[in-house]
This record gives sequence, structure tokens and C-alpha cells, in this order.
Amino acid sequence: MKVVRSLRISVRQLGAHRTRTGLALLGIVIGVSSVIAMVAVGHGARQEVVARVQAMGTDLIMVTPAQIRPTGGRRVRGTVTTLTPQDAAALEDELPRVVAAAPWASRRISVRFQGLSTTTNVMGVTPEVRDILNLATASGSFHTEREEVTAARTAVLGPTVEKALFGAEPAVGQRIFVGQVPFQVIGVLRERGTDLSGSDQDDVVLIPLRTALRRVLNQDWLGGIYLQARSQEDMTEGAEQVRWLLRERHDLDRRRADDDFEIQTQAELMAAHREIGDTFTTLVGGIAAVSLLVGGVGILAIMLISVRERTREIGLRLAVGARRRDVRVQFLAEAIILGTGGGLAGILLGLLGAAGLAILTDWAIQVEPISVAASFTFSLLVGIVFGVYPAYRASLLDPVDALQSE
Repeated sequence: MKVVRSLRISVRQLGAHRTRTGLALLGIVIGVSSVIAMVAVGHGARQEVVARVQAMGTDLIMVTPAQIRPTGGRRVRGTVTTLTPQDAAALEDELPRVVAAAPWASRRISVRFQGLSTTTNVMGVTPEVRDILNLATASGSFHTEREEVTAARTAVLGPTVEKALFGAEPAVGQRIFVGQVPFQVIGVLRERGTDLSGSDQDDVVLIPLRTALRRVLNQDWLGGIYLQARSQEDMTEGAEQVRWLLRERHDLDRRRADDDFEIQTQAELMAAHREIGDTFTTLVGGIAAVSLLVGGVGILAIMLISVRERTREIGLRLAVGARRRDVRVQFLAEAIILGTGGGLAGILLGLLGAAGLAILTDWAIQVEPISVAASFTFSLLVGIVFGVYPAYRASLLDPVDALQSE
């Protein structure tokens, strides 16, 4: 009964000073809502990254030509032209943990259709890239092995290029110019969106690799090789086998030279981006948590002011028989009510804010129940911690001195 009576008195006292109570609650509300909304953004971004990585395949090994040279105390990436189609064939034929290889080469080139043009990423690929990268066509067809062998002038457009050149008109069957070379459009890819670096994956034109090397790019080296491992468990050992074979083919061991290529597995890529996402979530969550501490300081200030203003009341209660413990409970109850009320209001505002962000932006939002529970618990602890000192200070007042105060 004493607890219930203390809570009633606390509610009445807080209600009598609504402006002061509102200011004390504001910091807690902002802190809790910020934690919930920002953590929701961070977790949503991480899940979106994972989904995009998995969409490219869970058994992917990527090889790119690269050589890092130390220059002037810095590590500089040099241009390398040693990765060849023959390397891709050897990796597929000689490594038991690699089931398919898709070499590619690319360059940004102007593409024209009648009076319209756009500069896009023209990429020479083999038919295997369709299965390795999980590509799908929205209309038309993909390149076949026959078109690769005969160096056919056929093109598969990304949706961004299709829209830029053809608008709402069908692109399949039309003739476009890649640079000065004519190509027939045989298909349009299904929309894929942006990749992990923010680049538009739909801003691309795919042509047969042999056609690209001979007639468009005029080169005999590759921009990279996509490899499909036999399974996810084979990726790590498969990557080591790739490194061993390429060093042997490029005669790097005999020359004691560094690798002139880089190897990255899908698992490494996913782990790296998960770590970035976790760091971002921790950072924004920590920043938002600071506002909770600021709200706690606000509770401390408001409670100290309340103790000062109610000195005569405290003295009177002590004079008529109230115990010092009762005074402590009274003021601590007020602080707990502020922390609890601010936490509940902050949860509601945070959920509404997360829902609003999901509606107004393209961000992936994922509210985590643990962040809701943690932020509410923290707000309650803030109320208790920052309410202890004012409650203790109020209980130490001398009844005679308190009654004589102005």
C-alpha cells in the first residue's frame, strides 16, 4: 500500500509541473527512439547486403588482375594484363573444386540507337556467367555457346540501358552500335538494382567475350574470371588451388614475384560487409545511447530542482513521522516514472520513425526486438541511477531547517 500511495503522490507531483516533467521526459524519449530507429536502419542495411551477396551465388570465387607495389611508403595498384582466357580454361579443366569458369572483360563505351546514345559498361562474357551469377532475362534470350565460338555480334541489355535507348519500346530484335560496331539485341536482363558499392548493375551491355576482345576492346587479356566452386565448403581450398595454379602458369614462383592477381571468395565478401554493417550499427547505436545519458542528466537536474522547491514539504513530512526511507522512495519513484514513461513513449516514437523511414525511403528497415528491450531497460536504469542522488539528498534534510527554509 505504501508503494501504491508513493506512486500516486509521484504522479500528482509530476502532473503539477507539466512543463518541467515534459522537458525531463524529452531527452529519454529522443534517446530511446533514436536507438530503435538507428539500429533498425543498421540491421536492415546488413540484411540487404547479405541478400545481395547471396543473390550473386553462395559458391562464387572472383579472380581479378592486380598487382600491389609499395611506392613512396604507399601501396599502389598497378595495371596488369597477364590474366588470359587460357587461364580461365585451365582453372576450369585442372582444378577439381572448380566446376565452371566465366572469364570477362569490360570497358565503358558509348552505345547508340538511332539518335539516342548512352555511355555504359560493355562487358564481354561467356554463356557460363548466366548460371554462375544467377542472371535471368526479362525478355528475349541469353548468349549461346555457338554465338561465343563464332564471335557473333549479339547483345543483351541491362534494364537501365534499355530504358535510355528505347524507352517503353521493345528492344529485342533492334540493332544498336557499340562504339562503331553494330550489334543485334537478343535479350534484356531482369532488373538487379545496385551492387554493394552502389553501382548500377543494370547499366550494362553483355556481348560474347570473343567478340568483345576481337572487335570492340582490341585486347587479349581479361578483366577477371568468375569461378563456381563445387560447394560452399570447397571455396577456401578452391581459392588456394586457384592461387597455386595461376602462380605456376604466370611463372611467379621461379621469378620470386608477388601475385599479379587477387582472389576473393563470396564468403570473404559477405563477412567483410557483415563486419562493416555491425560496426555501423554499433556506432549509430552508441551515438543514440549518448542522448539517453543526456536525458538522464535532465532527470537529475529536474529532480534536484524539485528537492529544492519542496524543502518545506519534506521537512513537514519528516516532522509528522515520515521515515527518511519514505522520502527516498518518494523521489526515487518519481525518477522511475520519468524513466519508464520516457522509455514507453520513445519505443512508440522509434517504431513510428522506423516505419516512416521504410515508407519514405528505399532503405531496408528491420526493427530488432532486442534493441527495443535494451533501450527500454536502459531508460529505466537511467531513471533509477540519476534519481538516487536527489532522493538520497532529500532524505538527509533536517526537519527543523527544512521547515524554516524560504
